[in-house]
Amino acid sequence: MELRQLRYFVTVAEELHFGRAAERLLIGQPAVSQQIRRLERELKVDLFDRTPRLVRLTPAGEAFLPAARTVLAAEDAAHAVAADLAAGRLGTFRLGTITGLGERLDRILDTFERHAPGLRVELAALPVKERLAQLADGRLDAAFVRGAIPGDSAELRQLPLWQDDLVAAVPARHPLAEGAELSLRDLAELPLRLTERRNHPTLVDLVLNACHTSGFEPIPGPTSGNLQDTLAAIGAGTPMWTVVYATNARIMRIPRVAFVPFAPPGLRLPVALVVRQGPGTPGLDLLRAACAPTAAPKTAPAPAIAATTSTMPPTSGDQDS
Repeated sequence: MELRQLRYFVTVAEELHFGRAAERLLIGQPAVSQQIRRLERELKVDLFDRTPRLVRLTPAGEAFLPAARTVLAAEDAAHAVAADLAAGRLGTFRLGTITGLGERLDRILDTFERHAPGLRVELAALPVKERLAQLADGRLDAAFVRGAIPGDSAELRQLPLWQDDLVAAVPARHPLAEGAELSLRDLAELPLRLTERRNHPTLVDLVLNACHTSGFEPIPGPTSGNLQDTLAAIGAGTPMWTVVYATNARIMRIPRVAFVPFAPPGLRLPVALVVRQGPGTPGLDLLRAACAPTAAPKTAPAPAIAATTSTMPPTSGDQDS
């Protein structure tokens, strides 16, 4: 059974006249009659009663007509989807996120909604290793990462974006909380509570190396699986400290914890957009434009994105990577 046979059958069923059906199909009447006969032989039923003056559907033809129309409608829908995909008007852009994006994430979503209102954006908050694994196998289209890509990354490439400042989190009642800024050396007498290195090696190495450069070995505090637990322990008045991204600190309201900037040059982690090797896509171009210092691209890239975002719940964590 061929799609053209179904199309011929539906057209004849609508016209109840082989000549008029042929005119609509822009082909000769013999070709229409021949294909209908082939379809009937394959189905082993007569679809039409034919007389010199009349053409009408048989009971079998009436029963077959809705199914034929359904198949042709599905074909039309498939062609429409293919055309939208080719034009970049339809699809899903899957983005691995990090905490502390703040206003930058709002700008990204606003840019996609404004310039690509037919593309759905899905946000995935995952540990860095899972984020990169899903990017490598195609489940994500791009991912934000802080610091270097861990492990073998031959199939991935990093596009540098910006630097994220770190601030110190200390008990609000500690004398160090009263200053406008502090140096790492000021924290030498307090235990340092960090995530385990396997969760975020770049962050842990940055902090430990900075402490060594400042001339002291930090007192190791208990490790924690997530930042909330760490800040809760610090807020209990325990003399400990940790680091938090400044973008996160600006939106946190934890009365028992003070966030104090480091004195220059401070502590910073680079943020990069990680993508698969190979040619870019209109969605990726739009994302890179949204991440640029200017608020939005001057010209709209091709794909249309509906800012219908699907967010995945954040996982436990890490002082995020």
